[in-house]
Amino acid sequence: MEKLIEFFLHHSLSTILIVPLFAAVIIAFLPNKESVCGIVSLIFSLDILLDVLVVIFSKFDPNLTALQYVENYRWFGDTIRIKLACDGLSISMVLLMAISLPVTIIASQPIAKNKPKLYYSMLMILTTSVLGVFLAQDLFLFFLFWELELAPMYFLIAIWGGPNKDYAALKFLIYTFTAGVCMFAAVLLLFFSSGANTFDMEVLTRYGSNLPHHFQLICFLLFFVCFIIKLPSFPFHTWLPDAHVEAPTPVSMLLAGILLKMGGYGIYRICVGFFPHVLSELALWIAILAAVNIIGAAVACLVQDDMKRIIAYSSVSHMGFVLLGVASLTPAGFSGGIFQMFSHGLISAALFMLVGTLYERTHTRQISDYGGMTKYMPKCFYLFTLATMANLALPALSGFVGESLVFYGAFSSELFKQFPTKLYFNFGQICVLFSALGVILTAGYMLWLLQRVFMGPENTKWSKLTDLRTSEIVVLGSLLALVVVWGVYPVSLSNLYEPSSSALVEFAKKATSSL
Repeated sequence: MEKLIEFFLHHSLSTILIVPLFAAVIIAFLPNKESVCGIVSLIFSLDILLDVLVVIFSKFDPNLTALQYVENYRWFGDTIRIKLACDGLSISMVLLMAISLPVTIIASQPIAKNKPKLYYSMLMILTTSVLGVFLAQDLFLFFLFWELELAPMYFLIAIWGGPNKDYAALKFLIYTFTAGVCMFAAVLLLFFSSGANTFDMEVLTRYGSNLPHHFQLICFLLFFVCFIIKLPSFPFHTWLPDAHVEAPTPVSMLLAGILLKMGGYGIYRICVGFFPHVLSELALWIAILAAVNIIGAAVACLVQDDMKRIIAYSSVSHMGFVLLGVASLTPAGFSGGIFQMFSHGLISAALFMLVGTLYERTHTRQISDYGGMTKYMPKCFYLFTLATMANLALPALSGFVGESLVFYGAFSSELFKQFPTKLYFNFGQICVLFSALGVILTAGYMLWLLQRVFMGPENTKWSKLTDLRTSEIVVLGSLLALVVVWGVYPVSLSNLYEPSSSALVEFAKKATSSL
């Protein structure tokens, strides 16, 4: 037993990647019954969660900013290697994926009755690709995992989606494939211009800031466009509402809960880690882009009648805080952006689950079709209220922590002081103050949504609806319990990644000041 544990600790990251692939193969040979495939998938997902927790609580030291659990295997000679490693930033995203997967599988029961073997196999392949993005330390391997995610997500939308699923799936594929083309061009340009003869991200980090400025700028913009397409950000955000509306509820939970975070992670890991000087030059423009996302998407939420579109545009708005935190180049801003990604992953998954439970019973997502649902579905109302309060950043819930840290870090950023105005505030601080209106708008559209669906005149045609099932309560209770825990005691999460994010800020500042 001791040898088995020791073997796992030496090959823990590759094990975490192999388990879902192994699960996909096993599921392919199971009887084509949802109950069998669902139970096996849930067992494997819980095993992944257990493996991640063992990694975090055994030998992982959050105070150590260097890469840990390093696995480095030859693949194509010494140039392209299978190098896996984690630090606080990557392991926090891996933890989010490990938490999201079991609840998504539990929520999949009504959807997966159609072709269950294919459905759960696609979920497991998707899991490997997402985890691979967060654990890869070879840039070519990072790109391969990034592209691998396209195929399972395309089929999950195209096969199990709504009436316009073909359009939504194709639009998702076009946007994300374009993002992959940008990344591939940037990877090759960085590889050949650096002369390092390796795709090792740890090595390329040292070369990136020493390249000629025009090479840095081109590479940064290619990577940045790729990542904000996935995030998503204006003007590349239009694929997300369509994908969410047509995707089945569990797929929307994963899409908003973890796949969007690949874009945020890429900005932190590559754009900041490789090209800090370019980031500092473009900080104000990134802050403006963040403000446009936060306010523009929040305004769009106010005019929607489809509940899923409101949550989808809300995701665009909340991901703007990640951009604002990055633009600040401060420890608080970086920490807030990462916390925002984690918190939004839980809250958005809960909201999409709640919308899905209503749609399953009523077969409509139009807000105008509802009214007075509290009387018929009181449990759904209580949990919807809690998720709403978390989404509008009520104190003592996790949504408040990330946004407040981002605002503090961005408003106090020294970087923005190089953009003075004749007013008391500089341009960067004006962007922060403008972005703060997003909090008010979020409260407006979320409370209005809650009021129109659950309060007001009762729609008697829903009088025979059943309230939440036990499985739905388990999913929502798990997600929202973590929202409360990390809202009341955020340091239990921030301690995991904060040393790594602070070290990234220090590295960026040193690289910038030396030029």
